[in-house]
Amino acid sequence: MNEQETLDVIGKPYPKKDARIKVSGECRFGGDINVPGMLHGKLLRSPYPHAKILSIDTSRAEKLKGVRAVVTGKDFPGIVYGNFAHTRDYLPLAIDRVRYIGEEVAAVAAVDEDTAWEALDLIDVAYEPLPAAYDPEEAMKEGAPLLYDDKPGNISCQSVWEFGDIQEGFKNAHLVKEDTYRTQAIKHGMLETHTCIGYWEATGKITLESAKQSPYVVWRQLAMGLGVKPHQIRMKQTFVGAGNSGGKQEAMPMDFAAVMLAKKSGRPVRIVHTMEEVLTIGHMRHPFKIDLKVGVDKQGIIQAVDCYAIADGGAHTSMGQLSIYLLGAFLMATYKVPNVRYQGYRVYTNKGCAGALRGHCAPQARFAFEGLLDDIADELGMDHFEIRKRNAITPGYEGPNGFKVTTCGFREVLDKAKEVSGWEEKKGKLPKYRGIGVGAAGFATGANIMGMSACSALLKVQEDGTVALQSGATDVGQGCDTVLPMIVAEVLGIEPDAVSFALVDSDHTPIDGGTWGSRVTFYAGNAVKAAALDARAQLAQVAAEILKAEEKDLIFKKKRVFVRGNPEQGIEFDRLVRHCQNRKGMILLGRGYYNAPADTVNHIAGTGNFTPTYSFYAQVCEVKVDPETGQVEIVDMWTTHDGGRELNPMLVRGQLIGSAVMHQGQALFENLIRDGKGRTLTSSFLDYKMATSMDIPLNHEFYSMNMPDPEGPFGAKEAGEGSGTPTLAAIANAIRDAVGVRFTDLPMTPEKIYMAIHKKIR
Repeated sequence: MNEQETLDVIGKPYPKKDARIKVSGECRFGGDINVPGMLHGKLLRSPYPHAKILSIDTSRAEKLKGVRAVVTGKDFPGIVYGNFAHTRDYLPLAIDRVRYIGEEVAAVAAVDEDTAWEALDLIDVAYEPLPAAYDPEEAMKEGAPLLYDDKPGNISCQSVWEFGDIQEGFKNAHLVKEDTYRTQAIKHGMLETHTCIGYWEATGKITLESAKQSPYVVWRQLAMGLGVKPHQIRMKQTFVGAGNSGGKQEAMPMDFAAVMLAKKSGRPVRIVHTMEEVLTIGHMRHPFKIDLKVGVDKQGIIQAVDCYAIADGGAHTSMGQLSIYLLGAFLMATYKVPNVRYQGYRVYTNKGCAGALRGHCAPQARFAFEGLLDDIADELGMDHFEIRKRNAITPGYEGPNGFKVTTCGFREVLDKAKEVSGWEEKKGKLPKYRGIGVGAAGFATGANIMGMSACSALLKVQEDGTVALQSGATDVGQGCDTVLPMIVAEVLGIEPDAVSFALVDSDHTPIDGGTWGSRVTFYAGNAVKAAALDARAQLAQVAAEILKAEEKDLIFKKKRVFVRGNPEQGIEFDRLVRHCQNRKGMILLGRGYYNAPADTVNHIAGTGNFTPTYSFYAQVCEVKVDPETGQVEIVDMWTTHDGGRELNPMLVRGQLIGSAVMHQGQALFENLIRDGKGRTLTSSFLDYKMATSMDIPLNHEFYSMNMPDPEGPFGAKEAGEGSGTPTLAAIANAIRDAVGVRFTDLPMTPEKIYMAIHKKIR
């Protein structure tokens, strides 16, 4: 296809396909599904942060009227599962030990939820409490309680590397600054709680129906934990209410419990978490302590970076090996760093597990780096944009660890942000307690990291000219259910509404790594485009016969196929399809697959190029601080980005707004609070404060460089996660400008700001 032709669909603001059914209530989520004969499951959870399980007696629960099945960890093979072979530490249900308050130890299935709850109270568990570790720094010390006997120092996983000559770099530096930054745990804050329905047929076929972000990851892990072959598992996707790393990117105890209860009872079993369960035991963003040291020369050029980071990982590893690697990787993904040392340790503690959350460790990395860079610029007497531009990554840059950049509009992004925000007119000239700050970030467009990077797609062109598209990619709100059909429509010259997008069903849809790492538009988009081109080639062969033309001269546009330069010499698309099927007996199936040209990455040693291309962002924030309350008002915000070509500007804008507001919450007030004994105190939305639509700045302007990437489908790169990664830094830098105090500990609450202002006044 000649992409120099005018694009009819790509670049247009098509509304999201499922928007109407979601806002009208017609969309059926997992909690809306009722199956004839379905039972209701509930999970018994540990009241202790760390304890041995001495015995579990389920006899009283089994005798309760209405109870149909009870399972414990001993009903499973005892096989640990997880994302990486060297960090697998999950069991379907705990067997001999619990490691956090809320860990699952048993499950019941009953005729209704009330009976299931009552049955949990009748399960007798004898525990022997053990000493617990709550603080990751304390947990690393010799003599601290160990969560796993084979994990000395409670090190869940680590990523440690050094490239270049760090000592020489700091020796050559004119100025060296260092500081310690702390970020907090936050939750995804989704409205949809985790839900699943398990089936176990007499044939041995096991089905799990659930809203999963990465269905095929769950499919594999279910097979692993149950000790069966993957072909025995059927994973069916429901509509997804929101993304979540713990419940939707990997198998959960509730998933195993549902299918095992179904096996024991002979009936389907549905388990629905309460919001308290989600906020208490669901995955959180990693809290970090980051010791960062940066050296620059007299011109502000970075000479060396040294970082020591500790992540509070909770009781299981989940995607932790990836998380601890990514913090270091995202430290290097924005500016040229010739000499770097990174020591990252993810530590077990007796708390619920930490996992991936939008931006996956990039927001924490940028919060630290961008703040320290501003402080360096101030000491050098240099403009904050200037120091960033001098160090900015440029096209073709290759870092010391093999990190490679292809297309890059970072300097253009910085220039645009400086211009549209009125930086020159405002910086240092705003009224007292008003400030302006900038943050910047580079972010990955997908990743060749977890051995599941490739995407495939299958489409069928139907007799009426519509297309049924199948992909293993899932829509979690980002819009792939709209963008992927747009790609098909552009290639085949039809309307996007003529392309349906199927929910994942592992018995029918192509295998895929799922939705994570901002990979779907790029990876699945390329696979879908290849499938559409495959179908188009089959159609073109027949059209050339009918139109007596060369295939290379055919144009597919506006529901017609015609000869270039002679639009009258053509045929309607649906008529061509019917001719292929009825006259030729053809089955018009398009197949496509894609894997990016990125290197294999060593997550521990830090080597390799983990993504095919990067997006770049700059964000400027203007704030007003009330000195009497410490309250921060975001007056204006500007986001500029190089995300390749925008395939759907409406959806991109939605992602930019959502990501910024989400991280605004982390910057100013969100905090998952636990007491000194591992209990979650913010276990409802009354206590856990999140940003809402009322917190969106009245003025937030967006500017896209629209610089197509040759590897991306129609030139696209990511725009869903990276846009929020500079937000913490932009807000922190603006507050510092307003009150003259550097905050290195998140969230920057009104209390902290008030105390800092009045301490400075005194």
